[in-house]
Amino acid sequence: MAAGGRLMAILELSQVMKRYGALIVADQIDLELAQGEALGIIGPNGAGKTTLFNLIAGTVRVDAGAVSFAGRDITYLRAAERCRIGISRSFQIPHPFGGMTVFENVLVGATYGAGKGERASYGRVMEILELTALTGKANALAGALTLLERKRLEMARALATSPRLLLLDEIAGGLTEPECRELVEAVRQIRSTGVSIIWIEHIVHALIAVVDRLAVIDFGRKIADGDPRQVIESPEVREIYMGIEADA
Repeated sequence: MAAGGRLMAILELSQVMKRYGALIVADQIDLELAQGEALGIIGPNGAGKTTLFNLIAGTVRVDAGAVSFAGRDITYLRAAERCRIGISRSFQIPHPFGGMTVFENVLVGATYGAGKGERASYGRVMEILELTALTGKANALAGALTLLERKRLEMARALATSPRLLLLDEIAGGLTEPECRELVEAVRQIRSTGVSIIWIEHIVHALIAVVDRLAVIDFGRKIADGDPRQVIESPEVREIYMGIEADA
């Protein structure tokens, strides 16, 4: 807890920039996430949301600015090193090891991501499978899972690395409405463990059901950040993200 009762920031981005030639995909972004907080990020396709995740996770290096995690400057740490200190992510399109069981998939995350011994990880793997409602599929081949189950497995593998910060990239995409509700409940369960979350999603109602704050990215710029419902009702957000003219 920081001075004045404010929760300590677990993640801070300061004036972060990334460009590819003349194309600026992250334009002087400032972002802060408190310990235990859940932040949703929305924006049009190509706005720079996934690039922002890559800059946080370390798979892409910033051209300018700084990234700090739990008070430590990690601007130039590689992705594997960031994973070991507590930053983990899921991917928009799940790519499990199809020929391995669900249990084995999560075990890989625990042993290689978290750096724990195989047998010492068995108990933790079962805890994660229960948390993500996959216990009944522990011995099923990952290649035979439904889309919702693969999304759950994607979260489970990320959780197996024992993250303090979990990055979720459009995990609700392609799901039916009942499946989306199930996924929202799974994310709520993960939140209850104290993990901080940043979630990119196009399905806005799913985000609003979970997150404390909502940020909007457009053309690499952060154009809004605050209370989810207030952000959604902002004229600028309605015009840029939803295609509704501000004076409509």
